[in-house]
Amino acid sequence: MAAGNGRRKLRPRDVLEDPRLLLMLALGFGCGLPILLVFSTLSAWLATAGIQRTSIGLLSYVSFAYSLKFLWAPVIDRVDVPVLSRLLGRRRAWMVLAQLVVAGGLIGMSFGAPTESLSYIVVCALVTAFASATQDIVVDGWRIDAAPTERQGLMLGSYQLGYAIARACAGAGALYIAQGYGWQLAYEAMALLMLVGIVGCLAAPRQDPVEVVGPRSVRQTLQVAVVEPFGDLIRRKGARLILILSLIMMYRLPDIISGIMAQPFYIDQGFSLVEIANVTKVYGVVVGLLGALAGGWAVMRFGIQASLLFGGIVAAASNLMFAWLAVRGHDTALFVASISIDNFSGNFAGTALIAYMSGLTSPAFVATQYALLSSLYALPGKFIGGFSGYMVDALGYAQFFVVSALIGVPVAILCIALAALGEGREEREAGLPPEEDAVAAKA
Repeated sequence: MAAGNGRRKLRPRDVLEDPRLLLMLALGFGCGLPILLVFSTLSAWLATAGIQRTSIGLLSYVSFAYSLKFLWAPVIDRVDVPVLSRLLGRRRAWMVLAQLVVAGGLIGMSFGAPTESLSYIVVCALVTAFASATQDIVVDGWRIDAAPTERQGLMLGSYQLGYAIARACAGAGALYIAQGYGWQLAYEAMALLMLVGIVGCLAAPRQDPVEVVGPRSVRQTLQVAVVEPFGDLIRRKGARLILILSLIMMYRLPDIISGIMAQPFYIDQGFSLVEIANVTKVYGVVVGLLGALAGGWAVMRFGIQASLLFGGIVAAASNLMFAWLAVRGHDTALFVASISIDNFSGNFAGTALIAYMSGLTSPAFVATQYALLSSLYALPGKFIGGFSGYMVDALGYAQFFVVSALIGVPVAILCIALAALGEGREEREAGLPPEEDAVAAKA
């Protein structure tokens, strides 16, 4: 991938010297804003409204849009938006259309009443998630086309900074507003913030994809997007691919499953929206960044195999802290300790997994194989996580978190088995975008 090489730390001076980096900051903000608003922030809203945990768990299925976006990405690259494409170009037309739909979806959600029209909110959330995933596709395409390879690291760094700022707004900011002024104003304010991304899109220079091939049929598109990349993995990895895919699909399962019930859990434990925002959305983000940095250092210092094993164990085991909190009840000190351990270990593990999946890709299929692998790792957790509300009702919070922690046992076994087979020793590092799995984190 173009963003993989020559990457260095983003400095404020870089943004001032290269206008494209300022545009990426705005576009990253637009991409990062909607995710929490259709996931954890929405879960907090529904929990405060008294919606059943089973319904909240099932609502998490709207996040499938982010995992399946590779399916319609080829369409975005080949089809023009009527009228808008003539005015703005294909990429910017799709971008601004997606941003407007996101803003409209958030406004639509703001007028919903969970206890009276939950289905209406679900539809609005689904539309918002689909448009948000589409925006991600187009922004990635524009970024790759807009700058040469040697600038992609800085472009990506600026994108990530804007993305992180937006997540803070959609997480802590929305909860602060909701606590003081209600959920309708909170979601309307978030819709207004989408103007940042829209302005960035309109200010961006026109960058249309180069038509290198003629029209493809659906069969040809699937051949290029799925069959050939997977065929390459099978040829290179052989029977080991079964173990590799099993590990990828199970590795973040504890976090994804328990993360869906995190906001209802905090609220049921008696924590206010302001307390949740302060601990999980502000303090927790800082701790998570430290965990990600530690994970990157560990990969370089100890290698992918050791980092993957350690990360898988501690990330799963961190759920035991929430089991303890479920037994203790409203305990602020334990809440802070739980978030500290969970966010640090979860981001450590996430960094190790990204490095591992990046190393599995072939130079000929980097972007496609990585998209497929990252979709595979998230899909099982999102599917099972939809039933997390039923699991909590049947087991209780404490037992639910213990069961999710036990998933770390087969994860550790798979890591050890692959290490024994020599898997991961040659895996290379690559600087790739942060995963939407962060959407499932307890923060």
